[in-house]
Amino acid sequence: MRRRDVLMVAGGALAGGATGSARRASAGAVTAVRTGMERRAAGAVTAVRTGMDRLAAEEWAAIRAEPVGVVSNLTAVDRRYRHLVDRMHASGVPIAGIFGPEHGFRGSAPAGGSEGMGTDRRTGLRVYDGYLATVDGWAKMFTEAGVRTVVFDIQDVGARFYTYIWTLYDSMAAAAALGLRYVVLDRPNPIGGAAAGPMLDPAFASGVGKRGIVLRHGMTVGELARFYQGEWLPGVRLEVITCQGWHGGLFAADTDVPWVMPSPNMPTPDTALVYPGTCLFEGVASLSEGRGTTRPFELAGAPGLDHHWRDRVAAHDLPGTELREAYFEPRIGKFVDELCVGAEIRVTDPKVFDPIRTAVAMLIEAKRYPGFAWRDDGGRVPFFVDKLAGSARLRTMIDAGAIVDEVVGVWRGELAGFQRRRKPYLLYPRP
Repeated sequence: MRRRDVLMVAGGALAGGATGSARRASAGAVTAVRTGMERRAAGAVTAVRTGMDRLAAEEWAAIRAEPVGVVSNLTAVDRRYRHLVDRMHASGVPIAGIFGPEHGFRGSAPAGGSEGMGTDRRTGLRVYDGYLATVDGWAKMFTEAGVRTVVFDIQDVGARFYTYIWTLYDSMAAAAALGLRYVVLDRPNPIGGAAAGPMLDPAFASGVGKRGIVLRHGMTVGELARFYQGEWLPGVRLEVITCQGWHGGLFAADTDVPWVMPSPNMPTPDTALVYPGTCLFEGVASLSEGRGTTRPFELAGAPGLDHHWRDRVAAHDLPGTELREAYFEPRIGKFVDELCVGAEIRVTDPKVFDPIRTAVAMLIEAKRYPGFAWRDDGGRVPFFVDKLAGSARLRTMIDAGAIVDEVVGVWRGELAGFQRRRKPYLLYPRP
């Protein structure tokens, strides 16, 4: 691998959200979001080479020298959907072990699950279970496998509570403790480079948010790795193999990077667009976030709602989206086989769409209905929505009758602070 193809991060900085106040939907914008496959077929997309693409083009030269531990899952594919591990193994790269996150290495486990320890049937390589592993647990697995270089390649979706970025953090921390080299093969952030939402309060740290970043971080995993190194893990020997052709104004449908659903309830890039907002509904016992339907996180509703809920939500200032009155019966999750009344979120312009503001409006209007209840999670943080939001403010403000502008306004200052903090770690331009 030529040196210019690997960004070696030992310090130094590389300098690199769209807003909107009115509804600016158009038929063209809907087409741009909803027909990404057609746009790719027509060539109306930006060509992007991922970190994996660049490493493969160099015949894996940068990682052939010593035993490699691969932290990855089903999303680490090239344009022909060939997997990173399969290609490395066929090329004779010395793979010491594979380390799977939530849902497992091959992606067969449900939410909150893993595939456990075992042997990969395709390659015969040892697979270790990285989901819920502590830093010490990661260090023990790396040591047992004899790893000298760690390679990370997993598609993130841009939200703080998506657990893959904390797999990245914990495995980096273990690599730092052991003096291992850590190589991130970067991929685009499918929802662009804009940051939004509240900061995590350390008192509410959990498996869905371990360190102080905002809810929609707007960074690639390579940029996050640099942020982790600069803010909390200075001892890690980090290298990022960057993407070519991507910038923060591009969404998944704008590129030719293949989409592989990174988890069972993240089927399309459309899901990723709304997920930073509607995943908050997992913290509400009385509201389905659409799990068990063909449109998880794009559909929301409950048996106790009616068509007026959609109308009240749509009356708020929610740029870049239209809400469709919807009826659905979930097959898993909340309200199994019960008719739910609610809405489908249709993103018409991702550049101005704010998933968190939209979700706040939906929560405020749902709170007006009898039977509304937050999900009791018990333990140190009793309400699960507080873990997702990063503090108790969202819940307590909605309970107190705050309006949308009041809720989203409380984190404006901390968001600006995060944007300043992340700037030295960014690798790609932001429009």
